[in-house]
Amino acid sequence: MAAEGPGELERPPRISDATLRDSAHMAGVEFGPEDAAAIADLLVRTGVELVEVGMVSGPDSKDAGLVLATHEAVTAERSMTLVVVRDRRQVARALDEAERLGVRHIMYSIPTSEQHAQLKLGSASPKFLHTLARSAIQQAKERGFHVTFSGEDGARTPRERLVPYVEAGFAAGADRFRLAETVAYLSPWRMEEVVADLTAIDGSEIEIHSHNMLGMAVANSLAAVRAGARWISATVGGIGERGGNAPLAELLTSLRVIHGDTRFDLTHLTELSRIALRGAGLGEAFQSGPTTPHAFAYELPGQLDHPQAYETLPAELVGNIRELRVRSRLTTALVRWALAGSGLEVDVDAFTPWLAERQERDGRPLLDRDTIREAAVDFRPVPA
Repeated sequence: MAAEGPGELERPPRISDATLRDSAHMAGVEFGPEDAAAIADLLVRTGVELVEVGMVSGPDSKDAGLVLATHEAVTAERSMTLVVVRDRRQVARALDEAERLGVRHIMYSIPTSEQHAQLKLGSASPKFLHTLARSAIQQAKERGFHVTFSGEDGARTPRERLVPYVEAGFAAGADRFRLAETVAYLSPWRMEEVVADLTAIDGSEIEIHSHNMLGMAVANSLAAVRAGARWISATVGGIGERGGNAPLAELLTSLRVIHGDTRFDLTHLTELSRIALRGAGLGEAFQSGPTTPHAFAYELPGQLDHPQAYETLPAELVGNIRELRVRSRLTTALVRWALAGSGLEVDVDAFTPWLAERQERDGRPLLDRDTIREAAVDFRPVPA
């Protein structure tokens, strides 16, 4: 597709916002239902077409409150929920939960790079990946869901592995494909080339979801549109994991200034940022990039144990450190990571629920490695 110069876009992109999913799962960030409703309402009033909210992998989702509050604020038709894909049986349980919550649009998180597929699916085999994706997509379509499927770590997935996977997903009945720049990796000119390969697939509808560790998430999103992408995923204030995401305000104002796109009501952007930053507990401003305290902070054990799968560059390279940040999503695996090398001998299986109960009682203050170690010193198990 020939690149367009500055000026009006022939096919202006549609916008989805992942604040209530990606930002909400940034280490240490937890939005409440009231914030979710307010954010979702303002996003729709701004002109965002789809509000991504929550994540489900099985029954009793911790994000149920966010999902239901968003549905009440903007309806389920304007909402999309991420469903984790690991195996056929797990997908069925997750879809049961999505149906229970009244979800209409789902977005499958499916790892495509060899590294992520091996880590999360236990196999890097393209055949296995295709079989799993087809099964997951067909299950969802049989239940009447609108299905977006992703290429998690897609930006680092070679063309000969990525394109056949995307073709297989659309052949299985998927409605849209999201290229996830999970690890910031591409320049805008390379992004155009990668997306052009995908938009060349017959019947494809492509979305771009970029992270901002290298400061190019907006540029890469606009480059994807130049190559034919129909959707851009952003977050309010750019709040998100691994250096943040494409910031919504910068994206919409760039569309206005560069392409004369007046579809969006920009007057809500400052209020959106205020509510999101307050709800996330990030102060008055979120900073993107590799030098911030949250750039290499995690709340999932797999991210701490396998950081090379998630990091554009190591924290130490820029003088930063890798850290744990968590409020209520505490697990024994996180506690073990925090206590490793400390010399503290604690019954982790007993200490973790004790700490979780104290967290709830104290209003869910932020925990990092040092505060978990300090709590371990205070821990006194109840005698058997």
